[in-house]
Amino acid sequence: MPKPIRIQKLLSDSGILSRRKTEEYIRAGRLTVNGRPAEPGHPTLPTDVIAIDGQRVRLEKKKENLYIMLNKPRGYVTTTSDELGRRCVTQLVEELETRVYPVGRLDRDSEGLLLLTNDGQFANLIMHPSHHIGKTYRVTVRPGITEEQCIALSAGVDIGEEGKPELTAPATVLVLDKFPDRAVVQITITQGKNRQVRRMCEAVGLTVARLKRTAIGPLRLGMLAPGQWRELKKSELIALRNAGGGIAAEAALQSFEQEKKQPAPSPTRGKKQAAKPRQGQKRTGAKQSSPKNASGDRMKRDRTGGMRFQAPDKPRGGRRGGSGK
Repeated sequence: MPKPIRIQKLLSDSGILSRRKTEEYIRAGRLTVNGRPAEPGHPTLPTDVIAIDGQRVRLEKKKENLYIMLNKPRGYVTTTSDELGRRCVTQLVEELETRVYPVGRLDRDSEGLLLLTNDGQFANLIMHPSHHIGKTYRVTVRPGITEEQCIALSAGVDIGEEGKPELTAPATVLVLDKFPDRAVVQITITQGKNRQVRRMCEAVGLTVARLKRTAIGPLRLGMLAPGQWRELKKSELIALRNAGGGIAAEAALQSFEQEKKQPAPSPTRGKKQAAKPRQGQKRTGAKQSSPKNASGDRMKRDRTGGMRFQAPDKPRGGRRGGSGK
């Protein structure tokens, strides 16, 4: 007899509803299992009759997993449907025969790299901040940016409401360009708090004029035009695994290999491990820590010509989050 699956996971893995959306439908009383109202964590089987608003949901016994990279334009909301009639990102991939949903979120006024998939396990794991997959944003701020503001952003700022502190984790801040009335900054975060980058900038007195996500871990937006999409390559799924999202990428790779029926290449195959130094022998080629500059801060020159601000590492740990733009 098959093992029961929580209803959130079953609907998410089937590409019908995300786990968050499933919980919303349950609270609203819109989901039933075998004619009875569903509950959070409701144990279900593929043979159960699951209905949304009285309409039975047909679960696919076997589905093809899709992993889509989209360049989201401004003016679209990151959801599958919108009660206010606003344009949704799923309208940009309507030609797909398989339904997909967004991994994380970008707000309406933000643009750039957005992943969509019908693989619930992949989506859930890649969003979790415990995997420390960085999200990189190109941000235009006004009226400009000071060294003190860069250091504050890199160390972590309080973006909570009054009486409810909410400190962000350390971020990497790189000043790309400066103008008399604005500055262009690259910010990389590993958390996924709601509108995190905008709230971080507001916390240090900056106004965000434009925000574009350019990368998720090793995945780069590249030359993909606004409103256009493409499928992820096998090499990109492997890169996700190597970047620290190993569990998430592994789930995708297993599905990919089952379809192609080819063994996945080991990322360490053909590489020799460096020999450990003997007792009393110094290790050569070790990375030396870079000294602070004359001003005593943690600013250093990036190879692109910008100034990078990197806060000291803190013990890793995280809570479930989204994508944090």
